[in-house]
Amino acid sequence: MNILWLDTIDSTNSEALRRLPELPSGTVLAAREQTSGRGQRGNTWFSQPGKNLTFSIVLKNLPLTAPQAVRLNELASVAVADFLQARGVEAAIKWPNDIYVGGRKICGMLIENTLGPGGKLAASVVGIGLNVNQKDFPQLANATSLTLCTGKEYGLEESLEAFLTLFDSLLPRLLDSSLRASYTARLFRRGVPARYHDLLMDREYTGVIEGVAPDGRLCIQDPAGERHYYQFKEVSYIL
Repeated sequence: MNILWLDTIDSTNSEALRRLPELPSGTVLAAREQTSGRGQRGNTWFSQPGKNLTFSIVLKNLPLTAPQAVRLNELASVAVADFLQARGVEAAIKWPNDIYVGGRKICGMLIENTLGPGGKLAASVVGIGLNVNQKDFPQLANATSLTLCTGKEYGLEESLEAFLTLFDSLLPRLLDSSLRASYTARLFRRGVPARYHDLLMDREYTGVIEGVAPDGRLCIQDPAGERHYYQFKEVSYIL
């Protein structure tokens, strides 16, 4: 993959989308400083300049249809978890793609896709914000970083190259059942009774995460044994 380091940019995802027609597949835009990083649900991603990894991977012509786009989310999540595990940090995936360590968020993602003919993905921008060397999170009470977990400092360029090697090695497994199994095995709160807010029914209940459906929906079983399936923004965790 070809990494382009940018000193300051509003958002690597926004820049990748602006330059999408000219960027070859496998291009990675990495920012030393993001002034308007974007996350899920329209949230802002805060990151101290020069402390963390904020980057976007451009991928084109993947063998995926629109409903299969969830597989890219699974791949990116497993890649981050594998990267952390290789450094002695056990991470869990808070569905769909937040990465948690010990109940604290260490990584967030924003994946944006464009469709081509026949409902296939023409291009995908995989945006990842991974807390690496930051120690203080005044705006985020529930955050952590790699250095807080291990007590070590990490080179950002070397860390990005190591992550991309992992990510690239997983790409051939994009449609493989073993990737879904790796993702499911790491789900945050999987098999553990916990409280959830069903945003469709506007109710709270205690449920147990069982896994994800083939279309990427989260499956939670309630105390009566009934299974509920949720798309993104249809259920929230009560932490």
